[in-house]
Amino acid sequence: MGPFVPDPISFELNLVIALLIGIAFGFVLEQAGFSSSRKLAGLFYGYDFTVLRVFFSAAVTAMGGILLLGFAGLLDTEAIYINPLWLWPAVVGGAIMGVGFILGGYCPGTSFSAAAIGKIDALFFIGGLFLGVFVFAEMFPAWEEFYYSSAFGPVRVFDTLGLSIGWFAFLLIVIALSAFAVTSWIEKRVSASAPSRQFRLRPHSIAAVATVLAGVLLISLPDRKSRVLAMVTAAEHLAACETAFMTADELAFRIIDREPNIQIVDVRDSAAFNSFALPGAMNIQVRNLFDKEWNRLFARRHVKKVLVAEHESDAIAAYHVLDELGYSNLAVLQGGLPLFKQDILSESTHEAVPLHEDVAEFRMSARETINKLIEQERQKPPAVEKKPKKVIGGC
Repeated sequence: MGPFVPDPISFELNLVIALLIGIAFGFVLEQAGFSSSRKLAGLFYGYDFTVLRVFFSAAVTAMGGILLLGFAGLLDTEAIYINPLWLWPAVVGGAIMGVGFILGGYCPGTSFSAAAIGKIDALFFIGGLFLGVFVFAEMFPAWEEFYYSSAFGPVRVFDTLGLSIGWFAFLLIVIALSAFAVTSWIEKRVSASAPSRQFRLRPHSIAAVATVLAGVLLISLPDRKSRVLAMVTAAEHLAACETAFMTADELAFRIIDREPNIQIVDVRDSAAFNSFALPGAMNIQVRNLFDKEWNRLFARRHVKKVLVAEHESDAIAAYHVLDELGYSNLAVLQGGLPLFKQDILSESTHEAVPLHEDVAEFRMSARETINKLIEQERQKPPAVEKKPKKVIGGC
Protein backbone atom coordinates (compact mmCIF):
# COMPACT_ATOMS: atom_id res chain seq x y z
CA MET A 1 0.00 0.00 0.00
CA GLY A 2 1.17 3.56 -0.72
CA PRO A 3 2.48 6.23 -0.08
CA PHE A 4 3.75 6.13 -3.61
CA VAL A 5 7.26 7.38 -2.86
CA PRO A 6 9.29 4.17 -2.55
CA ASP A 7 11.82 3.85 0.25
CA PRO A 8 14.93 3.63 -1.98
CA ILE A 9 14.36 7.24 -3.06
CA SER A 10 16.42 9.41 -0.73
CA PHE A 11 15.25 12.62 0.89
CA GLU A 12 17.55 14.63 -1.37
CA LEU A 13 16.18 12.98 -4.50
CA ASN A 14 12.69 13.65 -3.20
CA LEU A 15 13.54 17.35 -3.25
CA VAL A 16 14.65 17.11 -6.87
CA ILE A 17 11.41 15.35 -7.78
CA ALA A 18 9.45 17.99 -5.86
CA LEU A 19 11.24 20.74 -7.83
CA LEU A 20 10.28 19.10 -11.14
CA ILE A 21 6.67 18.71 -10.00
CA GLY A 22 6.69 22.36 -8.89
CA ILE A 23 7.88 23.47 -12.32
CA ALA A 24 5.14 21.43 -13.96
CA PHE A 25 2.59 22.90 -11.53
CA GLY A 26 3.77 26.43 -12.39
CA PHE A 27 3.44 25.66 -16.09
CA VAL A 28 -0.16 24.56 -15.58
CA LEU A 29 -0.90 27.70 -13.54
CA GLU A 30 0.49 29.89 -16.28
CA GLN A 31 -1.47 28.08 -18.98
CA ALA A 32 -4.64 28.52 -16.88
CA GLY A 33 -4.09 32.28 -16.85
CA PHE A 34 -2.96 32.49 -13.24
CA SER A 35 0.09 34.54 -14.19
CA SER A 36 -2.25 37.53 -14.62
CA SER A 37 -2.68 39.59 -11.48
CA ARG A 38 -5.83 41.10 -12.97
CA LYS A 39 -7.45 37.66 -13.25
CA LEU A 40 -6.44 36.74 -9.72
CA ALA A 41 -7.62 40.02 -8.22
CA GLY A 42 -10.94 39.58 -10.02
CA LEU A 43 -11.91 37.16 -7.26
CA PHE A 44 -12.09 40.04 -4.78
CA TYR A 45 -13.81 42.50 -7.12
CA GLY A 46 -16.40 40.07 -8.41
CA TYR A 47 -15.66 40.16 -12.13
CA ASP A 48 -13.70 36.88 -12.39
CA PHE A 49 -14.09 33.89 -10.08
CA THR A 50 -11.79 31.57 -12.01
CA VAL A 51 -9.49 31.21 -8.98
CA LEU A 52 -12.33 30.04 -6.77
CA ARG A 53 -13.52 27.54 -9.37
CA VAL A 54 -10.01 26.16 -9.91
CA PHE A 55 -9.29 25.73 -6.21
CA PHE A 56 -12.66 24.10 -5.52
CA SER A 57 -12.13 21.81 -8.52
CA ALA A 58 -8.65 20.90 -7.30
CA ALA A 59 -9.95 20.16 -3.79
CA VAL A 60 -12.80 17.96 -5.04
CA THR A 61 -10.55 16.14 -7.53
CA ALA A 62 -7.81 15.48 -4.97
CA MET A 63 -10.34 14.41 -2.35
CA GLY A 64 -12.06 11.98 -4.72
CA GLY A 65 -8.72 10.58 -5.88
CA ILE A 66 -7.50 10.00 -2.34
CA LEU A 67 -10.72 8.24 -1.33
CA LEU A 68 -10.70 6.03 -4.41
CA LEU A 69 -7.02 5.14 -3.98
CA GLY A 70 -7.68 4.33 -0.32
CA PHE A 71 -10.62 2.13 -1.32
CA ALA A 72 -8.45 0.30 -3.85
CA GLY A 73 -5.74 -0.26 -1.27
CA LEU A 74 -3.16 1.76 -3.21
CA LEU A 75 -2.81 4.55 -0.66
CA ASP A 76 -2.66 4.51 3.13
CA THR A 77 -4.67 7.64 3.92
CA GLU A 78 -3.47 7.62 7.52
CA ALA A 79 0.10 8.16 6.28
CA ILE A 80 -0.81 11.55 4.82
CA TYR A 81 0.64 14.38 6.85
CA ILE A 82 -1.89 16.83 8.29
CA ASN A 83 -0.66 20.29 9.13
CA PRO A 84 -1.20 21.07 12.83
CA LEU A 85 -3.67 23.86 13.52
CA TRP A 86 -2.77 26.96 15.55
CA LEU A 87 -6.15 28.65 15.27
CA TRP A 88 -5.61 32.36 15.92
CA PRO A 89 -2.17 32.54 14.30
CA ALA A 90 -3.75 30.88 11.25
CA VAL A 91 -6.58 33.44 11.23
CA VAL A 92 -4.19 36.38 11.48
CA GLY A 93 -1.77 34.86 8.93
CA GLY A 94 -4.63 34.20 6.53
CA ALA A 95 -5.87 37.79 6.86
CA ILE A 96 -2.37 39.16 6.17
CA MET A 97 -2.01 36.90 3.15
CA GLY A 98 -5.45 37.98 1.92
CA VAL A 99 -4.51 41.66 2.12
CA GLY A 100 -1.26 40.91 0.29
CA PHE A 101 -3.23 38.97 -2.32
CA ILE A 102 -5.56 41.93 -2.96
CA LEU A 103 -2.78 44.52 -3.04
CA GLY A 104 -0.31 42.52 -5.13
CA GLY A 105 -2.65 40.46 -7.25
CA TYR A 106 -0.75 37.25 -6.56
CA CYS A 107 -0.39 34.47 -4.05
CA PRO A 108 3.11 33.01 -3.53
CA GLY A 109 2.71 30.21 -6.10
CA THR A 110 1.21 32.32 -8.87
CA SER A 111 3.81 35.08 -8.33
CA PHE A 112 6.60 32.68 -9.26
CA SER A 113 4.59 31.46 -12.24
CA ALA A 114 4.22 35.05 -13.45
CA ALA A 115 7.87 35.87 -12.73
CA ALA A 116 8.91 32.92 -14.89
CA ILE A 117 7.42 34.65 -17.94
CA GLY A 118 8.95 38.01 -17.05
CA LYS A 119 6.13 39.87 -15.27
CA ILE A 120 7.75 42.85 -13.53
CA ASP A 121 4.99 43.22 -10.94
CA ALA A 122 5.48 39.57 -9.97
CA LEU A 123 9.19 40.19 -9.38
CA PHE A 124 8.33 43.06 -7.03
CA PHE A 125 5.78 40.83 -5.31
CA ILE A 126 8.41 38.12 -4.75
CA GLY A 127 10.80 40.77 -3.40
CA GLY A 128 8.14 41.82 -0.91
CA LEU A 129 7.55 38.17 -0.04
CA PHE A 130 11.20 37.60 0.86
CA LEU A 131 11.29 40.90 2.76
CA GLY A 132 8.29 39.77 4.79
CA VAL A 133 9.92 36.41 5.53
CA PHE A 134 13.09 38.19 6.65
CA VAL A 135 11.23 40.58 8.96
CA PHE A 136 9.16 37.74 10.39
CA ALA A 137 12.24 35.65 11.15
CA GLU A 138 14.26 38.51 12.63
CA MET A 139 11.42 39.64 14.91
CA PHE A 140 10.18 36.14 15.72
CA PRO A 141 10.89 36.40 19.50
CA ALA A 142 8.42 39.31 19.65
CA TRP A 143 5.50 37.14 18.54
CA GLU A 144 6.74 33.67 19.36
CA GLU A 145 4.22 33.23 22.18
CA PHE A 146 1.32 34.15 19.90
CA TYR A 147 2.74 31.98 17.10
CA TYR A 148 2.46 28.87 19.25
CA SER A 149 -0.86 29.77 20.87
CA SER A 150 -4.24 28.00 20.43
CA ALA A 151 -2.67 24.74 19.28
CA PHE A 152 -5.23 22.13 18.24
CA GLY A 153 -2.91 19.61 16.59
CA PRO A 154 -3.65 17.85 13.30
CA VAL A 155 -7.35 18.62 12.98
CA ARG A 156 -9.50 17.07 10.28
CA VAL A 157 -12.67 18.99 9.45
CA PHE A 158 -14.92 15.95 9.17
CA ASP A 159 -13.77 14.72 12.59
CA THR A 160 -14.53 18.12 14.11
CA LEU A 161 -18.00 18.14 12.53
CA GLY A 162 -18.67 14.56 13.59
CA LEU A 163 -19.19 13.43 9.99
CA SER A 164 -17.88 10.43 8.12
CA ILE A 165 -15.30 11.25 5.46
CA GLY A 166 -17.77 10.16 2.77
CA TRP A 167 -20.50 12.54 3.94
CA PHE A 168 -17.97 15.37 4.19
CA ALA A 169 -16.86 14.67 0.61
CA PHE A 170 -20.45 14.80 -0.57
CA LEU A 171 -21.12 18.09 1.26
CA LEU A 172 -17.95 19.64 -0.15
CA ILE A 173 -19.08 18.72 -3.65
CA VAL A 174 -22.48 20.32 -3.04
CA ILE A 175 -20.84 23.46 -1.62
CA ALA A 176 -18.46 23.65 -4.59
CA LEU A 177 -21.25 23.34 -7.16
CA SER A 178 -23.36 25.91 -5.28
CA ALA A 179 -20.38 28.28 -5.24
CA PHE A 180 -19.91 27.78 -8.98
CA ALA A 181 -23.54 28.69 -9.62
CA VAL A 182 -23.60 31.73 -7.34
CA THR A 183 -20.27 33.17 -8.49
CA SER A 184 -21.22 32.69 -12.15
CA TRP A 185 -24.37 34.70 -11.52
CA ILE A 186 -22.36 37.45 -9.79
CA GLU A 187 -19.81 37.52 -12.61
CA LYS A 188 -22.50 38.04 -15.21
CA ARG A 189 -24.02 40.86 -13.16
CA VAL A 190 -20.69 42.63 -12.65
CA SER A 191 -18.86 42.18 -15.96
CA ALA A 192 -20.00 42.05 -19.56
CA SER A 193 -16.92 39.97 -20.43
CA ALA A 194 -17.13 37.50 -17.53
CA PRO A 195 -15.68 34.03 -18.30
CA SER A 196 -18.92 32.42 -17.15
CA ARG A 197 -20.77 34.03 -20.08
CA GLN A 198 -19.03 31.50 -22.30
CA PHE A 199 -20.26 28.53 -20.27
CA ARG A 200 -22.75 26.26 -22.02
CA LEU A 201 -25.62 25.25 -19.80
CA ARG A 202 -26.19 21.69 -21.00
CA PRO A 203 -22.67 20.19 -20.65
CA HIS A 204 -22.13 22.00 -17.36
CA SER A 205 -25.42 20.70 -16.01
CA ILE A 206 -24.53 17.14 -17.02
CA ALA A 207 -21.12 17.47 -15.37
CA ALA A 208 -22.74 18.82 -12.18
CA VAL A 209 -25.20 15.91 -11.99
CA ALA A 210 -22.39 13.40 -12.59
CA THR A 211 -20.31 15.00 -9.85
CA VAL A 212 -23.20 14.84 -7.37
CA LEU A 213 -23.74 11.15 -8.21
CA ALA A 214 -20.01 10.54 -7.64
CA GLY A 215 -20.40 12.29 -4.28
CA VAL A 216 -23.26 9.94 -3.38
CA LEU A 217 -20.96 7.02 -4.18
CA LEU A 218 -18.26 8.41 -1.89
CA ILE A 219 -20.70 8.43 1.06
CA SER A 220 -20.67 4.64 1.25
CA LEU A 221 -17.10 4.10 0.09
CA PRO A 222 -14.95 2.72 2.93
CA ASP A 223 -11.18 2.71 2.61
CA ARG A 224 -9.51 -0.63 2.16
CA LYS A 225 -8.34 -0.79 5.77
CA SER A 226 -11.85 -0.41 7.19
CA ARG A 227 -13.24 -2.78 4.57
CA VAL A 228 -10.73 -5.54 5.37
CA LEU A 229 -11.17 -5.14 9.14
CA ALA A 230 -14.94 -5.40 8.80
CA MET A 231 -14.60 -8.48 6.59
CA VAL A 232 -12.16 -10.44 8.76
CA THR A 233 -14.27 -9.97 11.88
CA ALA A 234 -17.49 -11.09 10.21
CA ALA A 235 -18.81 -14.44 11.44
CA GLU A 236 -19.30 -15.69 7.86
CA HIS A 237 -15.66 -15.05 7.00
CA LEU A 238 -14.37 -16.72 10.14
CA ALA A 239 -16.57 -19.75 9.50
CA ALA A 240 -15.36 -20.09 5.92
CA CYS A 241 -11.63 -19.54 6.52
CA GLU A 242 -9.32 -21.77 8.50
CA THR A 243 -7.01 -20.43 11.20
CA ALA A 244 -3.72 -22.07 12.16
CA PHE A 245 -3.06 -22.23 15.91
CA MET A 246 0.00 -22.77 18.06
CA THR A 247 -0.33 -24.17 21.55
CA ALA A 248 1.19 -22.50 24.59
CA ASP A 249 3.57 -25.46 25.03
CA GLU A 250 4.85 -25.24 21.44
CA LEU A 251 5.39 -21.49 21.70
CA ALA A 252 7.17 -21.93 25.03
CA PHE A 253 9.41 -24.60 23.51
CA ARG A 254 10.32 -22.34 20.57
CA ILE A 255 11.05 -19.43 22.92
CA ILE A 256 13.41 -21.35 25.19
CA ASP A 257 14.96 -23.03 22.15
CA ARG A 258 15.65 -19.49 20.83
CA GLU A 259 14.42 -20.52 17.44
CA PRO A 260 15.42 -17.84 14.93
CA ASN A 261 12.60 -18.51 12.50
CA ILE A 262 9.82 -17.29 14.72
CA GLN A 263 8.46 -13.81 15.35
CA ILE A 264 5.91 -13.09 18.05
CA VAL A 265 3.58 -10.23 17.12
CA ASP A 266 1.61 -8.77 20.02
CA VAL A 267 -1.47 -6.89 18.76
CA ARG A 268 -2.58 -5.40 22.09
CA ASP A 269 -2.38 -1.67 22.78
CA SER A 270 0.97 -0.20 23.81
CA ALA A 271 -0.01 0.19 27.50
CA ALA A 272 -0.81 -3.52 27.85
CA PHE A 273 2.33 -4.45 25.92
CA ASN A 274 4.55 -2.29 28.12
CA SER A 275 3.15 -3.91 31.27
CA PHE A 276 3.80 -7.44 30.02
CA ALA A 277 5.31 -8.87 26.84
CA LEU A 278 6.70 -12.21 25.78
CA PRO A 279 10.44 -12.35 24.98
CA GLY A 280 11.23 -11.00 21.53
CA ALA A 281 7.66 -9.87 20.87
CA MET A 282 6.91 -6.88 18.66
CA ASN A 283 3.95 -4.64 19.35
CA ILE A 284 1.95 -3.97 16.17
CA GLN A 285 -1.70 -3.14 16.61
CA VAL A 286 -4.18 -4.52 14.13
CA ARG A 287 -4.82 -1.28 12.19
CA ASN A 288 -1.06 -0.79 11.82
CA LEU A 289 -0.56 -4.18 10.17
CA PHE A 290 -1.36 -2.45 6.86
CA ASP A 291 1.64 -0.10 7.12
CA LYS A 292 4.24 -0.74 4.49
CA GLU A 293 7.04 -0.46 7.07
CA TRP A 294 6.12 -3.97 8.24
CA ASN A 295 6.21 -5.47 4.77
CA ARG A 296 9.79 -6.70 5.12
CA LEU A 297 8.98 -8.35 8.46
CA PHE A 298 5.86 -10.19 7.35
CA ALA A 299 7.14 -11.05 3.87
CA ARG A 300 9.77 -13.46 5.27
CA ARG A 301 8.13 -16.75 4.42
CA HIS A 302 10.57 -18.87 6.39
CA VAL A 303 9.65 -17.04 9.61
CA LYS A 304 6.59 -18.18 11.54
CA LYS A 305 4.60 -15.14 12.64
CA VAL A 306 2.74 -15.93 15.88
CA LEU A 307 -0.09 -13.50 16.67
CA VAL A 308 -0.79 -13.04 20.38
CA ALA A 309 -3.39 -10.97 22.21
CA GLU A 310 -5.33 -10.83 25.44
CA HIS A 311 -8.34 -12.26 23.64
CA GLU A 312 -7.85 -14.99 21.08
CA SER A 313 -10.42 -13.33 18.79
CA ASP A 314 -8.18 -10.25 18.43
CA ALA A 315 -5.25 -12.40 17.34
CA ILE A 316 -7.51 -14.26 14.91
CA ALA A 317 -8.58 -10.93 13.37
CA ALA A 318 -4.91 -9.96 12.98
CA TYR A 319 -4.21 -13.39 11.44
CA HIS A 320 -6.85 -12.91 8.76
CA VAL A 321 -5.79 -9.32 8.08
CA LEU A 322 -2.27 -10.56 7.30
CA ASP A 323 -3.68 -13.47 5.32
CA GLU A 324 -5.81 -11.05 3.30
CA LEU A 325 -2.73 -8.90 2.66
CA GLY A 326 -1.00 -11.93 1.17
CA TYR A 327 1.35 -12.96 3.99
CA SER A 328 1.84 -16.62 4.89
CA ASN A 329 3.31 -18.82 7.62
CA LEU A 330 1.04 -17.41 10.33
CA ALA A 331 -0.30 -18.83 13.58
CA VAL A 332 -2.45 -17.69 16.49
CA LEU A 333 -1.52 -18.42 20.09
CA GLN A 334 -4.27 -20.77 21.20
CA GLY A 335 -6.22 -19.43 24.15
CA GLY A 336 -4.45 -16.09 24.06
CA LEU A 337 -2.00 -14.73 26.61
CA PRO A 338 -4.14 -15.64 29.65
CA LEU A 339 -3.86 -19.36 28.87
CA PHE A 340 -0.12 -19.03 28.21
CA LYS A 341 0.35 -17.35 31.58
CA GLN A 342 -1.75 -20.00 33.30
CA ASP A 343 -0.11 -23.04 31.67
CA ILE A 344 3.49 -21.86 31.36
CA LEU A 345 4.24 -18.88 33.58
CA SER A 346 2.06 -19.54 36.64
CA GLU A 347 3.25 -21.73 39.50
CA SER A 348 -0.21 -22.53 40.82
CA THR A 349 -1.58 -25.10 38.43
CA HIS A 350 -4.67 -27.05 39.32
CA GLU A 351 -5.13 -29.26 36.32
CA ALA A 352 -8.44 -31.09 35.98
CA VAL A 353 -6.47 -33.86 34.30
CA PRO A 354 -3.08 -34.67 35.83
CA LEU A 355 -0.24 -33.71 33.51
CA HIS A 356 2.12 -36.28 32.11
CA GLU A 357 5.36 -36.26 34.01
CA ASP A 358 7.34 -35.03 30.96
CA VAL A 359 4.89 -32.19 30.32
CA ALA A 360 4.97 -31.07 33.91
CA GLU A 361 8.76 -31.15 33.91
CA PHE A 362 8.94 -29.18 30.66
CA ARG A 363 6.55 -26.49 31.92
CA MET A 364 8.51 -26.10 35.12
CA SER A 365 11.71 -25.61 33.16
CA ALA A 366 10.03 -23.30 30.65
CA ARG A 367 8.50 -21.21 33.44
CA GLU A 368 11.86 -20.49 34.99
CA THR A 369 13.59 -19.75 31.66
CA ILE A 370 10.87 -17.58 30.14
CA ASN A 371 10.33 -15.56 33.31
CA LYS A 372 14.05 -14.83 33.35
CA LEU A 373 13.92 -13.73 29.72
CA ILE A 374 10.94 -11.48 30.43
CA GLU A 375 12.78 -9.91 33.36
CA GLN A 376 15.89 -9.37 31.24
CA GLU A 377 13.85 -7.56 28.61
CA ARG A 378 12.28 -5.38 31.28
CA GLN A 379 15.75 -4.26 32.36
CA LYS A 380 16.54 -3.02 28.87
CA PRO A 381 16.05 0.70 28.17
CA PRO A 382 12.70 1.38 26.52
CA ALA A 383 12.84 1.37 22.76
CA VAL A 384 12.37 4.71 21.08
CA GLU A 385 8.91 4.74 19.62
CA LYS A 386 9.14 4.89 15.86
CA LYS A 387 6.87 7.53 14.47
CA PRO A 388 5.15 6.62 11.22
CA LYS A 389 6.51 8.35 8.16
CA LYS A 390 4.07 10.89 6.87
CA VAL A 391 3.71 12.18 3.36
CA ILE A 392 4.18 15.94 3.53
CA GLY A 393 2.78 18.16 0.85
CA GLY A 394 0.38 20.97 0.14
CA CYS A 395 0.11 24.27 -1.62
